[in-house]
Amino acid sequence: MSEQPQQPSQPPGYGYPNQGSGAAGQAGPYGYPQGGYQQPPGGYRAPGYYAGDPGAPYGYDPYGRPYSDKSKITAGVFQLFLGSFGIGRFYTGSVGIGLAQLFTCGGLGIWALIDGILYLVSNDRTDDQGRILRG
Repeated sequence: MSEQPQQPSQPPGYGYPNQGSGAAGQAGPYGYPQGGYQQPPGGYRAPGYYAGDPGAPYGYDPYGRPYSDKSKITAGVFQLFLGSFGIGRFYTGSVGIGLAQLFTCGGLGIWALIDGILYLVSNDRTDDQGRILRG
């Protein structure tokens, strides 16, 4: 009779869930129930996830922030060509900054140029209501 070497016995709840010793649902080490990973109700949500306004008409960005009805491309083009009049800022609803650009001729064109470029390349520009501009 050949005896096979016995593997050392492990206490219930030791090792990976639902493999080997212990049964699912029984108390494992430190009194926690043993079993596989269970997803939280409602599915996975990344840390800091914001569900936003369920009535937002234009959807949400990957971080859960609602999109605006305004376009960042339109705002950027307005700023590049008509920025000395503050048109891009008026378009997004920033009336105060639009007036400042109007009275300073867009910061002699430099402020308007930089603002227009930032509208085109930045992904986190918002309108006056705090919604992210569409791409």
